[in-house]
Amino acid sequence: MTEIHVYLGDISNFEADALVNAANNHLWMGAGVAGALKRAGGQQIEEAAMRQGPVEIGQAVVTGAGHLKAKYVIHAAVMGQDLVTDAMKIKAATLNSLRRAGELGIKSIAFPAVGTGVGGFSVSECAGIMISAVHEYTAAGSTLEKVSFILFSQDAYRAFKEALEK
Repeated sequence: MTEIHVYLGDISNFEADALVNAANNHLWMGAGVAGALKRAGGQQIEEAAMRQGPVEIGQAVVTGAGHLKAKYVIHAAVMGQDLVTDAMKIKAATLNSLRRAGELGIKSIAFPAVGTGVGGFSVSECAGIMISAVHEYTAAGSTLEKVSFILFSQDAYRAFKEALEK
C-alpha cells in the first residue's frame, strides 16, 4: 500500500528516490520549483533534461539529480512555452511522472504543486487533481511505497492536506 504524505518545505532539500520538477515542454529550468532544483542540484540537471526536449505537454522525462538528495529528477511537462496549464495537463503530467517512477522501480517520489506557481493554476484544484491521480495510479499496484507532496506555502500545504483528507 502506498502512503501519501503532505509536507511544508522546499522540495530542493527533500530526500526521496525521485523529485518531480514542474517543467515546461522544452524542459529549460527557469523560476519557481525548476529554478530551486537547478540551484541546489546543478546546471547538469537542466542540460540533461533539455537534451530530451521538446516533449508533448503532459509527458515526463527522467534525468539524474546532480547534488540533490535524490537519485532522479522527473521533469513533468505541465505547460508549454506560454507558461499556461490546465486540469488535463496537470493530471497527465502527474500520471506520466508516476509511470516514469514505476519504470525505474523506485520506492519514493516527491511532487511540488505542479502548475500553481509560474503556471498560475488554482492550488486547491491542483491538490484534488494530483492526489486523485496518485490514487488512480497506485490502485493497480505499484513499486511506490511513499508519495510526498512538498508545498512551499502554508496555503498550498493546507489545500493539499484538505484534499488528502477527503
